[in-house]
Amino acid sequence: MGGGLITIERHIIDQQKLHPGARGIFSNLLYDIALAAKIIARETMRAGLADILGRAGTVNVHGEHQQKLDVFAQETMVAINNHTGRLAVMASEEADGIIPIPREYGCGPYVLIFDPLDGSSNIAVNVSIGTIFAVYRKVSPGECGAEEDCLQPGSDLAAAGYVIYGSSTMLVYTAGHGVHGFTLDPSLGEFLLSHPDIRIPEEPRYYSVNQGYESRWSEGVRRYVKWLQGMDADEPRKPLSARYIGSLVADFHRNLLEGGIFLYPSDAKNPNGKIRLTYEAIPMAYIAEQAGGYASDGRRPILDIRPEALHQRTPLFIGNRDLVEKAEEFIRRYDS
Repeated sequence: MGGGLITIERHIIDQQKLHPGARGIFSNLLYDIALAAKIIARETMRAGLADILGRAGTVNVHGEHQQKLDVFAQETMVAINNHTGRLAVMASEEADGIIPIPREYGCGPYVLIFDPLDGSSNIAVNVSIGTIFAVYRKVSPGECGAEEDCLQPGSDLAAAGYVIYGSSTMLVYTAGHGVHGFTLDPSLGEFLLSHPDIRIPEEPRYYSVNQGYESRWSEGVRRYVKWLQGMDADEPRKPLSARYIGSLVADFHRNLLEGGIFLYPSDAKNPNGKIRLTYEAIPMAYIAEQAGGYASDGRRPILDIRPEALHQRTPLFIGNRDLVEKAEEFIRRYDS
């Protein structure tokens, strides 16, 4: 391997050196997540051949039919991380309550929250899907973790990231020192640094929203989207191109690299929004801010919100800071 190739393991170790008192627990946790991503990636790549596609016959806590790959990804994340002694507790979008760590394995100082397979409705049509994760430090007083450890605001995050399973598999993460992307080389079985220090481009290209729900939006959101399209007569602008996949990881990843905004506002049917705060919005908000962007529920920063429930939902506006702040301005002006 050439000296210019940096594996994710080497990168994590280099990042650890920024913290002289580190014991390696956090670094090993991140590497465990990368291992789980490799296993999930292997199955997503051979899904049609291995009878993985289709429904598993079960329904998750949100009332959604679980895909077979959903279940596989959930089981993989738990199996890789529940016996290492690095975690105090876990929580998953696919589980009703917290996922305790078996006491015989010992509990550690960190908390792992994850969405094992975001965008799983796209599996059967071979569209990009992903895994989202967030890591906190344990704050509860007991030996092992509790629900309160999973209900911390995003401002307290230790790390966050996602894996996108598409034409290639890519892991993007931040531990508070920039955002870095790694592409999986299947021939080596290694994630290699391909996108160091990602920054959202200042000149945005895209906006991502489900335009089919426009009739349900508030006045402020409708006017804001018209502004993005360059159709606001009072404030004309160069229009952004519309791109919407319906997988938060995929839509966010494109806009992170190319510039733009993803929005899933509240509407008449979902007055509290639809994006999961703990499993989706908070981790992505942390990544966006580390890359120079911003995330809001339309009125306040996502990272300032302390979740009240594991499966709490929220509106989400995320991407270039100026675009998100403009959305807040339209909502203040027309929806107050």
